[in-house]
Amino acid sequence: MATAQECQEAFEKLTARLSDLDPKDRDAFFSGRSFSCQVPDLDVTFVTRFGPQGAEPVHLAAPGDPQADVRLTASSDTVLELAEHVSAFPRAWLSGKVKVQASMRDLLRLRKLL
Repeated sequence: MATAQECQEAFEKLTARLSDLDPKDRDAFFSGRSFSCQVPDLDVTFVTRFGPQGAEPVHLAAPGDPQADVRLTASSDTVLELAEHVSAFPRAWLSGKVKVQASMRDLLRLRKLL
C-alpha cells in the first residue's frame, strides 16, 4: 500500500497532464472545474481546481467540502500506477480498479487524455 504523500504526488502528476494541454484548450475544457481523487484504503481525498493558469495546488479535502466536478476513486496502488503509465487508465477503468464520476460533458473532454 502506498502512502498518502505518494498518492498526493501521483494525483499532482495526473493533474499536471491536464495543465500541460494547450492553454486555450485547457481553459475552454477545464477552467473552473474541480477534480478529486478518493483513496479509500487510506481514507483520504485529494482535491484541485483548474483555472486559467492550470491546476491549483492539490490539497486534502476538508469535511463538508462540496463534491468535485470530476471524481476519481482508486486504491493507493492504482493511483500510483495511473500516474506512472498513461496507458493504464483504460484497463484500470474497465476492470473496475478506478471509478470516474463526472458529467457526460466532462467525460467526453477527458477522453482526450486517454
